[in-house]
Amino acid sequence: MAAKGGGTKLGFWLMSDNRQALEIARLAGFELVILDMEHGALSAEAADVLIPFAKGLGLAVMSRVAAAERVPIQKALDSGADGVILPQIRDVEHARLATAYAKYPPLGTRGLGLSRVDGYARDMKDFVRRENRRTLCLPMVETPGALADAEVIARLDTVDGLFLGPSDLSLTRGRGLLKLDAADFRDAKRVADAARKAAKLFTLSGGSDTSRRFAVRQGAAFIGAADELSAMTAGFTHAARPLPKA
Repeated sequence: MAAKGGGTKLGFWLMSDNRQALEIARLAGFELVILDMEHGALSAEAADVLIPFAKGLGLAVMSRVAAAERVPIQKALDSGADGVILPQIRDVEHARLATAYAKYPPLGTRGLGLSRVDGYARDMKDFVRRENRRTLCLPMVETPGALADAEVIARLDTVDGLFLGPSDLSLTRGRGLLKLDAADFRDAKRVADAARKAAKLFTLSGGSDTSRRFAVRQGAAFIGAADELSAMTAGFTHAARPLPKA
């Protein structure tokens, strides 16, 4: 999933239990889906079905878990997600605790359970090392504390990259709703630089052309550039335009 030599992958957010949205997005050219367990209407049971379905379509699957806590992180990874995005990280100490849940010992503290990723205990040879390498753990930078600690968070052994949440970062920095102004991009560049200095991935959310260009310039591994609800809104709004006169 790294952007090095491969370009920035185009990703989208899935907010609901909608397999048709996965199929349509894949046909449209998207390469990655982010299951939004934090703001979307998705249950762990639905995600457990959607993850192998999406992977069968050829989509990489990330899960933004409901909270940066042990159980939702472990459930997402045990279901086969390629990685987890951890929301509302407060600072480096919070990141240290939460990201450890995504990696098996001795690297982290992830618990080992019977699941599809270990072949239901049929494929255990070198499993821990393989799984620690396979899955990505991306803490979100969307609070002032996480922004201040971005460089040290990026250097944690349990962190594979940083995920910029520009909307919440703008709010928590006291700037109000995201405007994509110079201050927003200074913060974004700070996060990208922190990831680069640690030789980790930089990833972000953003659907505007400006955000997409920024992602490419910064060598982002992927960008969450759309979601199925916004796509439906745009489609229905266009379809509901006034009928032509007879």
